[in-house]
Parts: sequence; structure tokens; C-alpha cells
Amino acid sequence: MRSRTPEDLAGRCPRCYLPTALCLCEHVPRVVTRTELLIIRHNKEAEKSSNTARMAALALPRCRIIPYGAPGKPFDASQLEAPDTWLLFPDAQPPEPGAPPPQRLVVLDGSWGQARRMAQRLPELRRLPGLRLPPPPPDSRRLRRPPHPDGMSTLEAMAGAIGHLEGEEVARPLYDLHELMIDRVLTSRGRLGGNWD
Repeated sequence: MRSRTPEDLAGRCPRCYLPTALCLCEHVPRVVTRTELLIIRHNKEAEKSSNTARMAALALPRCRIIPYGAPGKPFDASQLEAPDTWLLFPDAQPPEPGAPPPQRLVVLDGSWGQARRMAQRLPELRRLPGLRLPPPPPDSRRLRRPPHPDGMSTLEAMAGAIGHLEGEEVARPLYDLHELMIDRVLTSRGRLGGNWD
């Protein structure tokens, strides 16, 4: 089933995009991180109710979403030039040995193919040192089936990165939010029962 929401958001929460009866907003934690997070979101993801970058931006005060690929709107790559910026991506180049942790982490948000094309088409990304996470357990719950064993949702990958950089106790509320979002989205699609009143 498609996860694109109605343009007028009829019957949907304007913040989390889920049906109003399944709204997640009151359950979104506030997770303060040392690391600034910059999400480059493919324009085709912006209106999907299954887009986990939206949820990450609601939970993380130091997170910002930048649109990519909208027709007639060129991407401003100067936003990637801040010092101590790394890329969260499986194919990114590793940092120099002994490098301090990043102050800012760039996260690509889209399907696997969209994210790979963004990484290829933006030379500024190819110059960034990278953070690579171990693959998720094969039995991890998913809203979308990844075509690659390293594939994760954006929120799940961000939780993994924060856990690696700042500790699992900081990341835990993001993992919990990811699980709750899966429940609510699957319920909205009629694939999981539940009463959220």
C-alpha cells in the first residue's frame, strides 16, 4: 500500500502525517544530542507517512531537514562545508585513524536507490569522512523491505549513529519511537490491530 498522504492532510496530523486517531506527537521524546544532524531528504519522501526522517526531526532539537531533488530547486551544497562533518552511509570513506568524533552528521533520506544516487551526484558528500554502522539483525521489524543487508530506516540509522557516538542510553528513546511508529503505520494500513485512544 502506498504511504503518500493526501495533499490537504485530510484526517491526518499535520506534524507526524499519521491518521489523527494514531497520531504519535504526544509520544515523541525530546532527545538532546551533542552531535548536530543534517538530513538530506529526497523530495519524493517528503509526503510519505512512512518517512521516518520527519519523526527524527520532531524528536531531535539539533536536527534539520534539507530537501533534495525538487524540480526547479537546486541543492545548496554549501550547507555541507562545516568543519568536523561526517556522512552516515555504508559506502562513505572511513575517517582518519584517531579522528575525533564528528560535530555534525549528514544523513541521506530516501529509498536505497535514491540515497545512493544522492551520494554519487553530490561531490561534497564524497569528500566527507564516513560513519558506517553494522548491519541490523535480520529479524528487525521493517516498514519497507531494504534491498541491501545494511539497509535501515533513517530514524533507525540515526539511532544507531547516536548510540555509537554518544551512548545507547541517549539513543534508546529513538529506537523506542521507531518501534512505535512501525506499530502505528502498520495499524493505519490495516496490518496490525490496536486501540490507541
